[in-house]
Amino acid sequence: MREEVQAVLAGEDAWMVGGAVRDELLGRPVLDLDVACRDPERAARALVKRIGDAVFPLSTQFGSWRVLVDEGRTVDFSPLQGGAIGSDLAARDFTVNAMAVPLAGGELLDPYGGRADVERRVLRPLSERVFDDDPLRLLRAVRLEEELGFRLDPEGEALVRAKAALVAEPAGERILDELQRLTAAGFERLGELGLLEPLGGHLDPRLRAFDSSPFRLAVTFGESLRRLPISNDLDRFLTTMLRAEAPPDDSPRSIHRFRRATEPAALEALAFVGAQELAPAVERARELDPAEPLLRGDELGIPPGPEVGRLLELIAEERAAGTISTREEALELVRRSME
Repeated sequence: MREEVQAVLAGEDAWMVGGAVRDELLGRPVLDLDVACRDPERAARALVKRIGDAVFPLSTQFGSWRVLVDEGRTVDFSPLQGGAIGSDLAARDFTVNAMAVPLAGGELLDPYGGRADVERRVLRPLSERVFDDDPLRLLRAVRLEEELGFRLDPEGEALVRAKAALVAEPAGERILDELQRLTAAGFERLGELGLLEPLGGHLDPRLRAFDSSPFRLAVTFGESLRRLPISNDLDRFLTTMLRAEAPPDDSPRSIHRFRRATEPAALEALAFVGAQELAPAVERARELDPAEPLLRGDELGIPPGPEVGRLLELIAEERAAGTISTREEALELVRRSME
């Protein structure tokens, strides 16, 4: 992939920068390339013709473009900020991301000691203004700590705490993207640094009760999560969590009713309402789910309408509870319920 990028930018002032350089020093697989050059759009459109699957602007504000390559790899092209690589690196976030290598080959350019910080596993802000320039970097600091196994240096941690009130300023899409990439430990770190409260969240004792990003967002932010531009799927998940009520017991009938209100997120809902001890009952019920219903709506002998749904649910519940098991018993149940 790098050879193709080199071919597209042959003879031009172009640099491999940021995370790609850092990850190469760490010995991590470099699946995505970050390239700083004079004309990102031209470079991106030229590359997509050679090896790409798609191309689109990554940031209209900064003039960056992304090329999607096979197997989920990406190449990001960004303009040389300030017109030269020295100015470009000076505008970056952390020292470990402020290194560059000439795309055509050459020595590492490391004006801020990023390589030494990589070796020390330290995340050090490039200047006291990095979070003012882009407050999303407050969240990115925690995410990079997690992903790289690094830790903010003491001065950097103090700066994050001092600038925490800025964390809600970036676009909601950008905030949500960073939050969705964090584990429970990442959320705990956000709380420790004072970054949750300005976003409308708080550390919740249920945080580690279920390992999924939607669950962590729901327990941390609750209704406040809707301040962010969440997807329809995440909105439905949040509604399910907020409306969930713990089953009174582990009887088949109780579990059926709980599942009806919460599936496909019944296990998450149990964790949300603090009833994880009922998880085996839910899992057993899932295993026993019949492949086919005893009756279909058009076999009830009544016109289409809400009554059809009520009767089908009645049949499903009684079947789950073990009071009926055959088509004939289901028909008799329908007859009795309509008398």
